[in-house]
Amino acid sequence: MNETELKKRTKDFALRGLKLIDSLPDTRSGRILAGQLGRSCTSVGANYRAACRSRSKAEMISKLSVVEEEADESEFWMELIEAYGLRSARQVSALKKEAHELTAIMVASRRTLQKRAAESKIENPKSKIR
Repeated sequence: MNETELKKRTKDFALRGLKLIDSLPDTRSGRILAGQLGRSCTSVGANYRAACRSRSKAEMISKLSVVEEEADESEFWMELIEAYGLRSARQVSALKKEAHELTAIMVASRRTLQKRAAESKIENPKSKIR
């Protein structure tokens, strides 16, 4: 999957998350979970875009770590939404699956970059990438 496709995918994830949020009841628990999910699911796309504009491998690794955390956190909030009975498993399963897949993609990308950075450091011991 290339950068452009992943930018679109993370943006779509945010939009789908916002639609889920809009469907939640206007209760105290609904508002709490909606706020948490809103922040984490929109952060996935925003931080992925920031990672794409990184000035170094180290910065990109750091940003991808944030994307990974936010995607995983989004999945957690959806699990709570389901477990608390605000929405059924059927209503959140596709978006939860997407959060899980985005987390896995970011883990793999981060690990690849870390491996390349380590290899680069071995080849060029004066490199500042850690």
